[in-house]
Amino acid sequence: MFKKRAFYLSIALLTAPLVAVGDPLPVSSLNPVQQALSQLPQDCPGLAARVSESSKQLLQGFYLGHNDQLVWTDNQRLSALQAALAQLADDGLNPGDYTLPSTRDLCADIETSQQYLQALQDLHYGRLPQAKFEPVWHASEVPQDRQARILALAGPGLNDIPRAFDQARPQGEMYQNLRRVYARQRLQPLPQWQPLASGPLLRPGMQDARVPELAKRLFSEGYLNHLPASVDHTYTNELAAAVKSFQLDHSLQADGVIGAGTLKELNISPQERLEQLRINLERFRWIAQDFEPDSLLVNVPAAQLTVYQSGVPVWQTRTQVGRAERQTPLLKSRVNRLTLNPTWTIPPTIFREDKLPQIRRDPSFLSRQDLQIVDSNGQPLAAQDIDWDRPGNILLRQGAGPRNPLGRIAIRFPNPFSVYLHDTPSQALFSKGPRAFSSGCVRVESVFQLRDLLVTPAEKTRTEELLSTGLTHEFRLSRPVPILMTYWTAQASKDGKVTYAPDIYNHDPALISALAGKK
Repeated sequence: MFKKRAFYLSIALLTAPLVAVGDPLPVSSLNPVQQALSQLPQDCPGLAARVSESSKQLLQGFYLGHNDQLVWTDNQRLSALQAALAQLADDGLNPGDYTLPSTRDLCADIETSQQYLQALQDLHYGRLPQAKFEPVWHASEVPQDRQARILALAGPGLNDIPRAFDQARPQGEMYQNLRRVYARQRLQPLPQWQPLASGPLLRPGMQDARVPELAKRLFSEGYLNHLPASVDHTYTNELAAAVKSFQLDHSLQADGVIGAGTLKELNISPQERLEQLRINLERFRWIAQDFEPDSLLVNVPAAQLTVYQSGVPVWQTRTQVGRAERQTPLLKSRVNRLTLNPTWTIPPTIFREDKLPQIRRDPSFLSRQDLQIVDSNGQPLAAQDIDWDRPGNILLRQGAGPRNPLGRIAIRFPNPFSVYLHDTPSQALFSKGPRAFSSGCVRVESVFQLRDLLVTPAEKTRTEELLSTGLTHEFRLSRPVPILMTYWTAQASKDGKVTYAPDIYNHDPALISALAGKK
């Protein structure tokens, strides 16, 4: 117990000035390790440029927790670190980014500690800054003392380095499943196939010169057990069945029809697919920081919502998300209320770009869509009194009812984007894939099953009573539920089956490039 308390005391000391009162200690009075850290450019010039101020503070706390003694003099400990760093390849990290020095002096000890701490940090939090590539807006920021967390792993970890690395890895099933798949696939020869040429829509029974290459493509990835004995140009039912399986695995509409979307996914190279697994390991390291055991998790590219309870997925449904030009934002918030029988006030962008041109072409559009005109105070206005070339500060509002785009219920959570989850009359679109149809909000299939998971039995009864009135009601939940809307394009099941999602907002290329080039 004494050792444990002493270690955490050293972590606390890291966040405070090294000397609490009076003038700083002269460098000459410091321990050799702390002296070298305080004047790296002079004592370790080759290392100084690679150690940031925050890294130096981390190193100071690390050595302080070990009585400012060298920690890598033990050959067995050093060998364990080298082995753990090599295994980072299975996490999609490059072991070459954590090269250890060949010498065994004080500066080499500091550099080895730097690589050890950096590896733990990258493994736990991700090597790339999420805010630069896929920023997530947070309704409330929870302070994270990252240095304290890494020191809590690194200090005790010197006695069992493999365990320290295991503890740094995200423990969630999504990360662990994908890591096992990536670890296996990165060591296997990449399959080879030729890209399929573009061409007209291909349906079963049609003739197309691309069919022989399509058969080879499907066989090379295991969607066909054998190549047909004689492949002519007929797109057979056997080939269509294999295409349907491919479409299911890639979050596409499984209709056997080869259009532009299916062709694009078929033509992603094996190397790109491997890199896709790698970058999604990085994403899962990011997601682990925001995920809560009881929460809603929305994967935007797959257009899928999963309900978690005690860290276990208990229900999943399809969604419809924002188009590329009106993307669903990535965010972390808390579902706190339901709008029953909602009205829909059309957002300014949709009003300006979608509705206003239709009104100008056909003034009866307003009545046909049951749209009411109101001013900024919510007071009704007459259509004939509006100059539709210069409508000014007006709003369009659609009353509650079966034609309302929000359906019978909207699920609300604080955010600056005016997005929410909601019911929809556009049920047929849930069978499509990809499902990027909305203007940013998330339409939910079987939304009342989701409602049931958010409310108590008494709240369910009360919401049913309010819904039956046909009037709009705001209903506040007694138990707000975290929601995380985020982005990933590949995941694996326990049995190793990989499911991909189209990169609908084209995030993958920048992430692949950055992770490959990060030093």
